[in-house]
Amino acid sequence: MQGSQPLKTSSPGRLRSRRLLAGLALALGLTGLARADDLPKITFCTNWFAEAEHGGFYQAVATGLYKKAGLDVTIKMGGPQVNGLQLLGAGSCDFYMGYPMQDIVAASHGLPVVTVAASFQKDPQAIIAHQGVKSLGDLKGKPILVSQSANTTWWPWLENTFGFTLSQQRPYTFSVAPFLHDKNLSQQGYIGSEPLMIEKGGETPKVFLMADYGWPAYAETIDTTQAMIAKHPQWVAAFVKASVEGWQSYLADPAPGNKLIVEADPKETPEQLAFSMKMMKKYQLVTGGAAASEGIGIMTDKRWKEMFDFMVRNKMIPADFDYKKVYDLQFIKPLKLLPTAADTH
Repeated sequence: MQGSQPLKTSSPGRLRSRRLLAGLALALGLTGLARADDLPKITFCTNWFAEAEHGGFYQAVATGLYKKAGLDVTIKMGGPQVNGLQLLGAGSCDFYMGYPMQDIVAASHGLPVVTVAASFQKDPQAIIAHQGVKSLGDLKGKPILVSQSANTTWWPWLENTFGFTLSQQRPYTFSVAPFLHDKNLSQQGYIGSEPLMIEKGGETPKVFLMADYGWPAYAETIDTTQAMIAKHPQWVAAFVKASVEGWQSYLADPAPGNKLIVEADPKETPEQLAFSMKMMKKYQLVTGGAAASEGIGIMTDKRWKEMFDFMVRNKMIPADFDYKKVYDLQFIKPLKLLPTAADTH
């Protein structure tokens, strides 16, 4: 995102010449010859504090992949009080780390959001239970700690699939202490986070990744706007390609990206980063599903229709809404950057 720049003393003619040269370099794929301050300044907003689940993007910054692609990218962390979609709509972000169901709802309310790639083929959202629970279905009628946002995403799916009811819900305060103190409780969580906290509390939890039971959502998507695609399709293509390359690089050797993650959020520990990486690989969040044959970041019409149909069935979106305007496959489909052995082990 072009921010406010220091006053420049160059003449208008010289400025125009520099822009033309930078544009020519981008068109010829010679962006390495352009000065850093000539590159388009792009802001990417994440959906949470810096963590391994964002590693591909930090890796692309750390290893110069964005610069090589002709972009000067700044990553802006999200957090619990940050509405990234609003920032995207207001022009404070050029790209945002989104979530398909929220994108569809936002688009139905007029936000011109478009998803152009999906970092995760599987949503890392899980239900975490105590030992002895053998399947998600075993939790029917049992108390589960969940956040309010679950009611507009995956909780209706649990109701339809396993017969869960609202009476099972207990408020989730983003602490594992209640879970550790009550053997009858289960809770929501992300596979790369809460299980480690529970293990450090002295218990080995049972983790049920909802994606492995049919939950269709992508996660950590790359969102932009209709205007960005219309005005700067080459920037979108460059950002998507470099980000996908960043994920491939991060899964092979996360050290460069992890260094930037810790700088952005010093609370991230080597133990946490290593655990998250282990879980991402174990559950094939980046490399599983269609990514194994069609490339990291891939999305399909079939998956988007599954998500939309789910939302219609649960009265989350009108059946006549044109959901196809919420995603665009033109940037990710041709890449086909397949996972390597290092990406999966």
